[in-house]
Amino acid sequence: MSQNVSDHVEVDDTIEPTYGSDASTASTSITSSVLNYEWKHGRRYHSYQSGSYNFPNDEREQARLDLIHHVFYRLMEGRLFLAPIKPDEGLRVLDLGTGTGLWATHFGDDHPGAAQVVGNDLSPIQPEWCPPNVKFVVDDIELDWTETEPYDYIHCRYMAGSIKDWPRLVKQIYDNLKPGGWVEFQETANTLYSQDGTLKPDNAMVKMTEGLIEACAKIGRTLDPAPSMEGWVKDAGFENVKVETKKLPIGSWPRDARLKECGTLMAVNFVEGVEAFTAALFRDVLGWSQEEVSALNEAVRSTVRRGDAHAIYDFHIIIGQKPLQESK
Repeated sequence: MSQNVSDHVEVDDTIEPTYGSDASTASTSITSSVLNYEWKHGRRYHSYQSGSYNFPNDEREQARLDLIHHVFYRLMEGRLFLAPIKPDEGLRVLDLGTGTGLWATHFGDDHPGAAQVVGNDLSPIQPEWCPPNVKFVVDDIELDWTETEPYDYIHCRYMAGSIKDWPRLVKQIYDNLKPGGWVEFQETANTLYSQDGTLKPDNAMVKMTEGLIEACAKIGRTLDPAPSMEGWVKDAGFENVKVETKKLPIGSWPRDARLKECGTLMAVNFVEGVEAFTAALFRDVLGWSQEEVSALNEAVRSTVRRGDAHAIYDFHIIIGQKPLQESK
């Protein structure tokens, strides 16, 4: 069952923008080769399975990912997940593409009764100190999984542009869940729009997004998996599939206080993160010059700071349950 939220996001026209101008299977130990990061376009990238992920992993990018965690947490009204699970009843949890590990750490802190929370990523950028029930591994989830024990809940968030074969990944998730276990995907549909016509086709944010979609298509890692996820989850055999859609604004223009907070942080995400979005994909895949990329980046920053385009993403949460008894 799909739940689509179509409520209009009201514009707060009483203030100016506030963000301003400053503003699988191969579990690997942390060896020197894993830590021997690659540098290009002035940014640092992962070395394990080099090229699989086309965005940086340096401290600037880590700060941006932590900001995005807060955005999604607030957008979901202070919840880390929507699946009907009881983590403190000794559940085993897997966080795919954990990034900085903030979701896994947050989950482990909130649910000390969870037996284990595993976060995996191509980059070993997670904290050394974390709750006792949390651990991190360097892992490529697109390889064959060799898990020795199934999970009760598997979480996958903000992985657009990172996966070559989504149906295969969803099937591996299914195979590595206990009967009755749950999967949850959280992802934006990466087509910007506005409800009031203020976002024009020549907007720099639109141009950047279109370029990212083109580049990711060329390397076979779609930037927009969210609209297809419900179908992939059902095709893999999950039941009780539900989809919830929330509107995620860019900018401080919404009247609703929670959406204003999310939108303000998303504006910071664009202003501070545009270089990370475009560096490798526009230069190495689309063949743009550094001057062209820099001009686009500055146009994006200027557009976001101006705040007159009321841009919105749709944020999708897709959950599904593995049947207690599989049909033969």
